Amino acid sequence: MAYWLFKSEPDVFSWDDLVAKGDAGEPWDGVRNYQARNNMRAMKVGDRGFFYHSNATRDVVGIVEVVAPAAQDPSTDDPRWECVTIKAVVPMATPFTLDRAKLEPALADMVLVNNSRLSVQPVSDAEWDFICAAGGVRG
Repeated sequence: MAYWLFKSEPDVFSWDDLVAKGDAGEPWDGVRNYQARNNMRAMKVGDRGFFYHSNATRDVVGIVEVVAPAAQDPSTDDPRWECVTIKAVVPMATPFTLDRAKLEPALADMVLVNNSRLSVQPVSDAEWDFICAAGGVRG
């Protein structure tokens, strides 16, 4: 299993919005960055990810699961853009902030810390375990 991080502005699409979609989940559409798209192409059903609220709170607020592999992005007819479908799994007991991530030596190499603009990014096993433990959840 691989781990990922999905960023969303909570006033556009929030954790609560994803929870409301239930087990069917929601396509992670609208991504127009080749690196983020390629990350989604690499995902497999069953992979897990962090749901990250950008801008307003800048924190990991939940864990998601990939429920459908990369396919044509439904928000465009342009065949270059694909997206996976994700569903909410569990909220973080304690949201994990970007400010805290920047202070943790164990997360010094994390993409979020070094390239916070990338909307879909990989997370290492060690980073996953650290943030899950700090957030009070089992990933």
